[in-house]
Amino acid sequence: MVAPVNICIIDDDDIYQFTVVKTLELLKFKKKIISFYDGEEAMEFIMNHHNEKKKLPDVIFLDINMPVMDGFQFMEAYSEIKSTLAKKTIIYMVSSSVDPVDIEKVEKLNDVSDYVVKPIAPSELKKIMENMLGEHLK
Repeated sequence: MVAPVNICIIDDDDIYQFTVVKTLELLKFKKKIISFYDGEEAMEFIMNHHNEKKKLPDVIFLDINMPVMDGFQFMEAYSEIKSTLAKKTIIYMVSSSVDPVDIEKVEKLNDVSDYVVKPIAPSELKKIMENMLGEHLK
């Protein structure tokens, strides 16, 4: 039995979360989707389950601009605890910002796979998941 892919969406925008979840649900692979409205909620979840490989996310779609703990603050905290986690996570920073300063700042983060501009087109989200999971999604 193949374990589901744990997908984590960290974003304070209800409409964006709804859209991404619905798009992911259309993709034909076993998945579990968890959502958080700020980085602090997500970090608490990760820290509470740091030894539970089945609960930790395989991939995170992380917004830059959020209340309480933004994406950059989340990445700072994540980099401090990543060595204690039961699995490696692929992280995509997501933002509606096309500000070169934000993009450059994200590019300097070693733990971020890529910067994705919102809204994520369904075809782009499918491509990201195909790249992560391999050929069986095509």
